Formats: sequence, C-alpha cells, structure tokens
Amino acid sequence: MAGLTHFDGKGDAHMVDVSDKAVTARIAVAAGHVRMAPATYQIIAEGRAKKGDVLAVARLAGIMGAKKTPDLIPLCHPLPLSKVAIDLDADPDLPGIQIRATVRTTGQTGVEMEALTAASTAALTVYDMVKAVDRGMEIGGLRVTLKDGGKSGRFTAP
Repeated sequence: MAGLTHFDGKGDAHMVDVSDKAVTARIAVAAGHVRMAPATYQIIAEGRAKKGDVLAVARLAGIMGAKKTPDLIPLCHPLPLSKVAIDLDADPDLPGIQIRATVRTTGQTGVEMEALTAASTAALTVYDMVKAVDRGMEIGGLRVTLKDGGKSGRFTAP
C-alpha cells in the first residue's frame, strides 16, 4: 500500500494525521460538464426551466456540496473553507453546461475533494432541474485541473 496515505501499515483505512503539516494557503479547481440535448440546452440558456433558474440553483448546490464534503467522503478532514466559487458556462458546442469549482482554504491539507464534490453536486443539480425533459443527459469530465499549496506543490492538469 506504499503511497496510499489513507491506509495504515496493515492495509486498514484510516484518517491521515496532518498535525505535523505546515498551515499553508491551499487552492483546488475541479471541472466537469453536463451534456444534453440541444432542446434542453435552449431551455436552460433561455431561462425557461419550470423549476427555476437552473444555473443559480446549481451554483448554490455546488457551494453547499463543498461545505458538506467531510459528511460525504468518510476520510476527509473538516476544513474551514475561505472561498468556494462555482462557474457555470452554457456551451452551445457541447451542448450543455461547463462547470468549474474553485475552493480555497488555509490549512494543513488540500481541498481537492471539496472542489470535486462542489463540481459534481452542481452537475447533479443541473440534471435534477431539467431531468423532466431530458433523462439522457450525461455528466462527465470530472477532474482536478489545479491544486496548489502544501508540500506536494502545484499540479496543473495537462
């Protein structure tokens, strides 16, 4: 299990002890998308969804998702998040919604899981808001695109 920090020497799952790590500024950005039928895209782009403003609700859901990450992912540390930003861009070429979640903290461990949870929660909310007209939507591309801070340094996805 070398290199896997969430397992102890016996292979049992455990929460990583970060008490000896330095407190540093941390940032993570995660991205994903929701691909949909062109007609569904138009409903969102024109603000005609029966449940309301799809992008506004998805933005709030993404923020809430970041804040609830340690409740959902068993070995995540609860962190004081200093910033959560959710960017949702209507993309006619997809067609669908491009999602980018940026999370910041100052602490002893990174916020990649919070960014991923924020992006996925926003994507799931887009799906929920318009599933009545398009059950064939595809959620995909979820990944960390940037991570910075801490001893492992900066990671930027190719």
